[in-house]
Amino acid sequence: MDKPWLKQYPVGVPAEIDARQYETVSQVLEESMKKYAPRTAFICMGKSITYGQLDTLSQNLGAWLQSRGLAAGGRVAIMMPNVMQYPVCVAAILRAGFVVVNINPLYTPRELEHQLKDSGAEAIIIIENFATTLEKVIANTPVKHVVVAAMGDLLGGLKGTLVNFVVRRVKKMVPDWSLPMAVRFNAAVAQGSRLALKPVVRTRDDVAFLQYTGGTTGVSKGATLLNRNIVANMLQVEAWMQPSVNTHTDAQINFVCALPLYHIFALTVCNMIGMRTGSCNLLIPNPRDIPGFVKELSGFRFNVFPCLNTLFNALAHNAEFARLDFSSLKISLGGGMATQRPVAERWMALTGSAIVEGYGLSETSPVATCNLATLKGFTGTIGLPVSSTEIAIRDDDGADVPPGESGEICIRGPQVMAGYWNRPDETANVMTADGFFKSGDVGIMDETGATRIVDRKKDMVLVSGFNVYPSEVEEVAMKHPGVLEAAVIGVPDEHSGEVVKLFIVRKDPALTEAALQDFLKEQLTGYKRPKYIEFRSDLPKSPVGKILRRELRPKA
Repeated sequence: MDKPWLKQYPVGVPAEIDARQYETVSQVLEESMKKYAPRTAFICMGKSITYGQLDTLSQNLGAWLQSRGLAAGGRVAIMMPNVMQYPVCVAAILRAGFVVVNINPLYTPRELEHQLKDSGAEAIIIIENFATTLEKVIANTPVKHVVVAAMGDLLGGLKGTLVNFVVRRVKKMVPDWSLPMAVRFNAAVAQGSRLALKPVVRTRDDVAFLQYTGGTTGVSKGATLLNRNIVANMLQVEAWMQPSVNTHTDAQINFVCALPLYHIFALTVCNMIGMRTGSCNLLIPNPRDIPGFVKELSGFRFNVFPCLNTLFNALAHNAEFARLDFSSLKISLGGGMATQRPVAERWMALTGSAIVEGYGLSETSPVATCNLATLKGFTGTIGLPVSSTEIAIRDDDGADVPPGESGEICIRGPQVMAGYWNRPDETANVMTADGFFKSGDVGIMDETGATRIVDRKKDMVLVSGFNVYPSEVEEVAMKHPGVLEAAVIGVPDEHSGEVVKLFIVRKDPALTEAALQDFLKEQLTGYKRPKYIEFRSDLPKSPVGKILRRELRPKA
């Protein structure tokens, strides 16, 4: 196919990357842990850990996991925020020959149960703050082994003890829980230190991650990401950043990791590329605490700042953030949701760094397109296909449309998933015969190869970078005995891009918005819950009775 975007590539950015230089993700991580052993790898809550320490800790935890008797390729879930244990767990699971299943720690019991059952996870490493959620559903899942971590586990004696006391007793962030089979994180590491990590043979075509997403419908399904998918995207993004961030020098690069590591954007861009390049990641456990976030940044000379529109906006309006030193900032990477022009312009004026917006999905590991790293202003586009990637804009019949015309954005490249975990029908719905992944987003490509998103084919709502599928919210709402019919749409929101709006036809005339919100709170994690609920006497339907969500959307 014609590739007009290649003419726009800066000097030093290759048209193709060679992902075959590594067989597995664990090979990349092990190489870095040995090569950069003395360097600081991660900083969290004022405590740092070196690559050498990460090597030892992940070996020990990996050996402990192997001693549980899981077969090669067994799934191990991680359910925790951005704390030091997270990168240790990822490295341990991969080095031990298992598959990482990332889980949002804010999931409700219903959501957690589905993901554990669907993935077949036999083990889970969870932060104690959310252990009560696991307790409620573990009997219905395949999980046999539980490791419970505490916020202060890797912060050192006195500091760790103090942090755990504050989290548990002062802030009361750890509800009571009972998991009799659970082993504490530090105990598992200590036990593993007396064992040997057994060599395992994994190939580039073996699964590395199950990254859950809604796919084409509301049922959460695992994007099956092979070793070669993640390795490819690591190398693609690293190559793309070169004009601004030279990773081939001895100088260490500092990343800010405020986005959750269980989300594919931070997982690849911060954890994976950060480790591949021997960089230092500053982990922010709770980026919603903007004053606390800014305080962490104040003593850290950051070079790479991956973020999303919501956080860029919040930081840019914080007076203390404006006083920071931005002289070391080389690139600001925007993803997860559309970057808004006013936010981009304010960020640029404040920091001197343009927000380099990229685009991708869990199914593409995630980065498929990106604006140039040398960007000097806002473009309103998602940029060009990254190295070794092709973008086609196609009509409903699967034919390519000319530049300037709209169609579905379709992606082909080494970062595209193998398919949805155990869902061949869903995979067939999104993969074309010639190997393109159908994104569900509608875009227009110009003559240079830059693409602009103009619509979304799916009914998905995008809340601060997280997918919300209307059918899931509707299904939960319909479980309430007072609800007759339900429909969900996304409506614009200045803070998070979009929010959920729920339309209800009542079965019980006495049903109130407050009562329904209380019910939904037990079933849906925060970003999926409707910000607005509107009661109606009926909902628009097709001649065959299908609810027409498009008729509920505000008219332009």
